[in-house]
Amino acid sequence: MKRILSSLLTLILISCVNRGVAETPAAVNTQITPANTLPSPTSVPSIVPSFTPTTEIPCDPFSVDFCITEGHFLLQRPIQPPGNDLIDATYRYGSTANGTRDPHHGVEFVNPSGTPVHAGAEGMVIFAGSDKEAIYAPWGNFYGNLVVIEHDDLFTLYAHLSRVDVEAGQKVFAGDKIGEVGWTGGAIGSHLHFEVRHGNVEDYFATQNPELWLVPARDVNGDPFGTLMISVGDEGNALFKNANFTIGYYPELSQSPVKLYYGTTYSSDMFLGDENAALGELSAGRYRIAVEMNGQIHERWVEVESGKLTQVVFAVN
Repeated sequence: MKRILSSLLTLILISCVNRGVAETPAAVNTQITPANTLPSPTSVPSIVPSFTPTTEIPCDPFSVDFCITEGHFLLQRPIQPPGNDLIDATYRYGSTANGTRDPHHGVEFVNPSGTPVHAGAEGMVIFAGSDKEAIYAPWGNFYGNLVVIEHDDLFTLYAHLSRVDVEAGQKVFAGDKIGEVGWTGGAIGSHLHFEVRHGNVEDYFATQNPELWLVPARDVNGDPFGTLMISVGDEGNALFKNANFTIGYYPELSQSPVKLYYGTTYSSDMFLGDENAALGELSAGRYRIAVEMNGQIHERWVEVESGKLTQVVFAVN
């Protein structure tokens, strides 16, 4: 049955017929895993999708197809070029790597050991060293060498470090080097594990999706990527778990998607925000979202703009 539904979602996305808005959107956040890139199509769709206005201030995502806002991209990326500043798409926030791992409470930046790690914003270091005691996770030595920085009511965590260059009580500024990438603790391979927490920093489940806080990375042309935030819930705004979605990228007026993304909404114990899925590092352009819930498929055409946040809400009966 899952294979059939997945096939239906894909067929809908590559169809040239615009089926319009399925329902008034609702609030949900999703986690996405990119699929293979498809060959660029040579034809255009017979019907060009139309959008409801998204430039209203304020914009209500429950009454229009989608809203485009500035977002709250307040944190610099902890890895800077020439290091790899792109998030590992195979194990995004809230995902389980196709059921092979525990729900992810942060994001990964895969880099060689020794790559510099930088503070995401000005703040105070409240922890720096080995997490042998279980303070920030249910298990000791889970994060290995760890730095935790307080930024007012927000906290950032930098884990699996090979080297720590700061100490508790030290003030840091955005971009300051605080350590180096490693694979200490429970790391599988050399990478930086990065988390954003709000509220009680020692609560393992007080995480937020970093892709909604980090300044967007830039593409090969130097333009900032866009970010997509999806909410799938009922008419009372309660978020659903285990909603599958497929997203197709349609540059210009191509008939078939040039790229497909497949995903499932966050693990239910991670519904702490207004969304149940989010995907960053998207090229600006037109996207078609198909969500499968309760045996039905709901779809929406949206736009993603460079450096901005597109918010989409599906309200499902």
